[in-house]
Amino acid sequence: MSELSPIAGGTPLAGSTLAEDEAQELERLFGVLADRHRLRILNVLLEAGGEPVCVCEFTATLGLPQPSVSYHLKQLTGAGLLERERRARFVYYSIAPQALERVGGLLDRPAPAGARS
Repeated sequence: MSELSPIAGGTPLAGSTLAEDEAQELERLFGVLADRHRLRILNVLLEAGGEPVCVCEFTATLGLPQPSVSYHLKQLTGAGLLERERRARFVYYSIAPQALERVGGLLDRPAPAGARS
């Protein structure tokens, strides 16, 4: 594989502004999000407008058995995207505060100097 050639002035054509720890965090998050059921869970929670949603509602909405829904919710919670709250016999989920902003912040990079309009 050849090295990147510099453009006029000796500036490389490409480089990374993403630190190793940020890349690892994004890898974990994208791995968790790379599932249609988990994306639908997030969509349900976004549509709920910040109100917690009972785990029982996901089984009907997704058409999945409870153990499968619990597995997906555990993955999302483990990645820091969801919070859970037990109320009597039921568990309610909501999007963790700043979770989506954190993901957006890892992806948001300033535009290169010549690309700004």
